[in-house]
Amino acid sequence: MNFSDPTDGLVLAAPRYPETWFYAVSGNIMRPWEFSGWQTESLSWKNTAYIHGGLSGYGPMNFTGPDAEKFIASICTNSFAKFPIGAMKHAIMCTEEGLVASHGVLQRMGPEEFRLFASGIWAAYMHSKTDLDVQIEHKRDYLFQVAGPKSLEILEKVTGESLRDIQFLRFRDSRINGKSVEVARVGMAGTLAYELHGPMADAPEIYDAVYQAGKELGIERLGWRTYFVNHIEGGFPQQVWTFVSAQVADPDFLRYFENTKVALNPKLMVSGSVDPSDMRARFRTPFEVNWDISVKFNHDFVGRAALEPEAADIKRRTVTLRWHPDDILDIYASLLRPGDPYKQLELPASPHIRGQHAHADHVLKDGKRVGIASGTVYSFYYREVISHCAIDVDQAEIGNEVVVEWGDYGGRIKQVRAVVERFPYLDIGRNSDVDVSATR
Repeated sequence: MNFSDPTDGLVLAAPRYPETWFYAVSGNIMRPWEFSGWQTESLSWKNTAYIHGGLSGYGPMNFTGPDAEKFIASICTNSFAKFPIGAMKHAIMCTEEGLVASHGVLQRMGPEEFRLFASGIWAAYMHSKTDLDVQIEHKRDYLFQVAGPKSLEILEKVTGESLRDIQFLRFRDSRINGKSVEVARVGMAGTLAYELHGPMADAPEIYDAVYQAGKELGIERLGWRTYFVNHIEGGFPQQVWTFVSAQVADPDFLRYFENTKVALNPKLMVSGSVDPSDMRARFRTPFEVNWDISVKFNHDFVGRAALEPEAADIKRRTVTLRWHPDDILDIYASLLRPGDPYKQLELPASPHIRGQHAHADHVLKDGKRVGIASGTVYSFYYREVISHCAIDVDQAEIGNEVVVEWGDYGGRIKQVRAVVERFPYLDIGRNSDVDVSATR
């Protein structure tokens, strides 16, 4: 399939609010950088709720036909033995080496129809290589995330109906301002969260309707500057942020990509104390990011031969690292001293605007390399600097003290003390555990 540019110029899914003065541009997608301030925004998914539209722009792909399920199963590690219409899965796709090539949210729309959100074009690339009877269609839809303890109340207010029948990883249609909107209970914030899907033409109106309905309940508009904090707090590894997709190591995929006209940018921003040529340190297997539940060996799929031996002998797991505050203060203090300063920690997270952020810092125990840290953020909620770390399993115990080599390869390195902590770090009610069955 030859993709066309889905954006027709710069796309901004949210309305242009006058108080928003800066936008991040990635590919042809404009993302609001900040609204009320990163501190206020970063508290939203714990105290009230946020609406975020930064994943809109490059829409979903629909797969239909007699062999649709067979094709999806062939490229995903997930089991499809039980996958009813109206359900969703976190779909994992790997290379032959068992490295994560892509992941996203997969919906079952009908007996022979599936929709894949927020996963890039790896599935389209795999479709270009198949002879199965399955068709692919690229949709132009928005994707809004509404997350936090007040999210359900806000959505029930704006839709005018109870949405408490929508269980975790389920979806159905509703209406906002007379327009059809798909409401799904899923999200990356770690707390109660939903997604809204619909045609891109309706995006600004739907976004603003939710925002206006949520004002008296304390809703915040979440900007791109703060968005990735919830992935680190909530324990959701993410390609282009805590690891890089292994699709960049596939020459055939890169050639396929060059022949498409999608609003994506495959450029790698390689950083960190790990040698930039060591891309394996920046890739992950599903087991290394704790996605075991999504790997089932009851079917054949790309990467199975590599993953089966690893399942029996997992070498690394992802944990949270809590960085020592005195060492963080020393990083900032270096700006006020003579000589070269240490690499700075941006607040609340390192900028991610264009390309894939292939960051990797060495993690040491008694001078020995035992892991790779990435996705470093400042949590205003906890007043801590934290990161994810793929660490040797014998070093993954909570309370273990390690050292992060912070800085860029060949430059000045700061050894930062850190402690292995719970994963996920956010310790308030999880989306999957919240009981929404009570009536209002």
